Amino acid sequence: MIGGVARRVLVASGLLMVLVGSGFVVLLISVQGLRTSEHQARHTATVLTSAHQVERLVSDLATGQRDFVITGQEKFLQPWQSAQAQLPAQTAALQQLVAGSPDELTRAEQVSQSVTSYLHDYSMPEIEAARLDPDAARTEAATAEGAQRVAQIRSVLDQLIGSEQQLSVTEQQHSDSVANQAVLAAVVGLAGSVVLILGFTIYLTRAIVRPVRVTAAMAKQLAAGDLGVRVPETGVGEIRTLERTFNTMATSLGAASADVAASRARIVRSADETRRRIERDLHDGIQQRLVSLTLDVRAIQADTPVVELDKVADGLASTLDELREIARGIHPAILSEGGIGPALRMLARRSKVPAEVTVGFTTRLPAPIEAATYYVVSEALTNAAKHADASVVLIEADVADGKLLLRVRDDGRGGADPTRGSGLIGLDDRVQALGGTLLVDSPTGAGTTLSVALPITV
Repeated sequence: MIGGVARRVLVASGLLMVLVGSGFVVLLISVQGLRTSEHQARHTATVLTSAHQVERLVSDLATGQRDFVITGQEKFLQPWQSAQAQLPAQTAALQQLVAGSPDELTRAEQVSQSVTSYLHDYSMPEIEAARLDPDAARTEAATAEGAQRVAQIRSVLDQLIGSEQQLSVTEQQHSDSVANQAVLAAVVGLAGSVVLILGFTIYLTRAIVRPVRVTAAMAKQLAAGDLGVRVPETGVGEIRTLERTFNTMATSLGAASADVAASRARIVRSADETRRRIERDLHDGIQQRLVSLTLDVRAIQADTPVVELDKVADGLASTLDELREIARGIHPAILSEGGIGPALRMLARRSKVPAEVTVGFTTRLPAPIEAATYYVVSEALTNAAKHADASVVLIEADVADGKLLLRVRDDGRGGADPTRGSGLIGLDDRVQALGGTLLVDSPTGAGTTLSVALPITV
C-alpha cells in the first residue's frame, strides 16, 4: 500500500494535472472558436464582396441603359453589356457562397430572378424600344419602372448583406465570449497552479526537507560521537519511519557504546588490580626473601670473609634493586599509599627533564583515576626526555565540575602525532575507557601539551 508521503504527492500531482489539463482544454476550445470565427469572417467578407459586386453590376445595367436612352449612342451600352455578361456567373457564385444558409440562399435566388427579370422583362425591351422610338423610351413611366426594379434588387441585396453581417457579429460575439472564458480559465488555472505548487512546496519543505535536514544534522552529531542525539518523530508516512528508525539506531549505538565503555573500564580496572597484586606479591614475597638472604649472606661474610660471598652479596643487592624497579614500574606503591599528589612529585624527582608539579587538591580520587593520571604523566615525561629535547615540563592537576583536569606541558620540539603508534594511543584508550578525553596539542617547534579530563564518578 502506498505510504502517506507518496499518497499526498500523487494527490497533489493529480490536482495539478487536472488544473493544467482543464486550462488546456479551455484553450483548445477557444482556439477552435477563434478558428471558426476567422473562417466565418473570411466567408462573410467573400459574401459581402460578391453581393457588392452584383449590386455594382446591377447599377452598371441601370446606368448604361439610362445613358443610352438619353443619348441614343451605342457606346454608352458598354457598361450594360459588360454587366449583362458577368451577372449570371456572379449571381451563381453568390448563391453558392450562401448555400449553407437557407434564408440567405432564398434571398440570393430572389436577386438572381430579379436580375433576370430586369434584363429580359424590362431592360432589353426598353433598349430595343429606344432604338426604334427614343422619345417613347424616355417616358416617366418607363423610367419609374426601371428605378423600381433596381430598388427591389438592391433591397434584397441589402437584406442579404445585413443578414450576413449580423451572422458575422453573432459569431464574433460568441468567439469573444469563448476567448474571455479561455482567459478567465487560464487565469484561474494559473493562479490555482501557483497556489497548489506553492502549497505543495511548503508541504514538502515541512514534511520532507526539514525533517530530512534535521535528521542529517543529527546523523552528523551521531557520527561525531554524540550518542544521545534524537530527532522528534513528527513526520508522516515514510519520514516518520525514517525518524523512528534513526532514533532506534541511535539508541542501539548508545547501548552498544555504553557496553563497550563499561567493558573497557572493567579491563582497565582488572589490569590495575593485577598490577597491584603483582606488586604486592613481589614486595611481600620475593623481595622480602631476597632481603633476608642478603642479610644472611652479610652475616656469614662478617664471620668468614670470603671474596665469593662478597660477589654473592653484591649480586643479591643488585637483583633486589632491579626487582624494586620492576615492582615500581608495574604499580608504584606510593600511588596506593599516598595518592596522586605524592606519586606525581616522585615522578618529577625521578624525571631526566626538570619537572614542576602543581596539584590543586588533597583528597584521594578513585583508584582508576589516579592510575590513569599517573601513567599519563609518566608517559609524557618519558616522551619529553626521549623525543622532545625539552628543558622543563610543567605538570598541573586540579578538580573542577566533578572532573580531574590534568595538563602536562613541555617546551620541546613538538610535532608529536598520536596516530603514528606512540604510547599516546594506549593512554588515549585508557582515558576513554574511563569516560574521559585526551587532547594533544603539539605544533612543530612550540612544545607539546597534553590535556586530560576524567570524570571522577567512575
